[in-house]
Amino acid sequence: MKKKIYYWSPCLTKIGTIKSTINSAVAMANYGKVKFDVYLINSCGEWDEHIDYLSDKNVNLINFRFRFFKYLPKNGFLKSRISYCLIYLFSFIPLLKLLRKNKPDFFIAHLITSLPLTLLKFFKFETEFILRISGMPKLNLFRKAFWKSLNSKLKIITCPTNELKNQLIKDKIFDSSKIFYLQDAILNIEEFIQNSKLNDINISYADNKKIIFAAGRLTRQKNFSYLINEFNNFPENEDYILIIIGDGEEREKLTKIIKRNKLENKVFLVGYVKNIFKYFLRGNLFILSSLWEEVGFVLVEAALSNLFIISSDCPNGPKEFLNFGKNGILFKSNISGELTKSLTDFNKRLSYKSDLYALKKNAKKYTKFRHFTVLNNIICRQR
Repeated sequence: MKKKIYYWSPCLTKIGTIKSTINSAVAMANYGKVKFDVYLINSCGEWDEHIDYLSDKNVNLINFRFRFFKYLPKNGFLKSRISYCLIYLFSFIPLLKLLRKNKPDFFIAHLITSLPLTLLKFFKFETEFILRISGMPKLNLFRKAFWKSLNSKLKIITCPTNELKNQLIKDKIFDSSKIFYLQDAILNIEEFIQNSKLNDINISYADNKKIIFAAGRLTRQKNFSYLINEFNNFPENEDYILIIIGDGEEREKLTKIIKRNKLENKVFLVGYVKNIFKYFLRGNLFILSSLWEEVGFVLVEAALSNLFIISSDCPNGPKEFLNFGKNGILFKSNISGELTKSLTDFNKRLSYKSDLYALKKNAKKYTKFRHFTVLNNIICRQR
């Protein structure tokens, strides 16, 4: 009989975690000699637009009764927290009943983990719970205490970076034997090959200039205001244009910065794009200016697209991905003038082919198959 895996990962916006969750579920359902029965819990309709794709890839959806996802506020810290609370409250009883009745072999908690962990705290289940930590969690006193109280009940804890894994071990939050480094399932190589063949975008405004890309939600975390100001102070910016891909609550703020610095012909906000590779493959450089990041999905996608990378040294993933500056350029996060110096350094480089090779090689560690291999080995090892 196939083992059953349930995924819990309610996503509000088009963030990388959606891709990571889908790729992980699809990989566990289709790879390996012994397949798993994989189910993705659709708490309020957040996975509705992916129904056909998931069905085609042998991933089953479990739909809760109330489908209120389209009515939830999605942007902004406060509004998103209200939405998380609503998902928590409306899903509490349905998730409890589901786990008690269906008794899956494994339950992977990825987002809004407070709900399944609360259930695990106060109820007994025959299911083995896996906490898949995403991003850089704030290890405040409450979270540390709560996680420590669940140490005996959690079977596996996975971390997207070694830095976070080592931090959890150092803080003695969980037994070290339960903590594993698990790269996110960011890349679908087949999809990359297909999307890279498409070339239907018009970047005529580049005017034979070199192209710098940045991408992500237009939020405080991504620190695009800092990026634009540093680009403005870059002495050789006449030879470049900066294209920022993504949407979010800071769009108006960033537009004002662009206008104030008279950068309308140098900095472009193109919004959300479905196929990021057809943009990246036209560029020369990718910049990650985030204040914090796990690894950064766009960082991996940029590396696969042969873009040289300049990144902030923010916690907790970019440093690892760039091999601590050996395969790209790291600058001190959010410090005035540091990114400008890095841009000048890049502009002076005559060759960086070895960096591109190393970055692309590292990016391939984040494929669906690699994710499956590691997660499957972790599950088998812990049984």
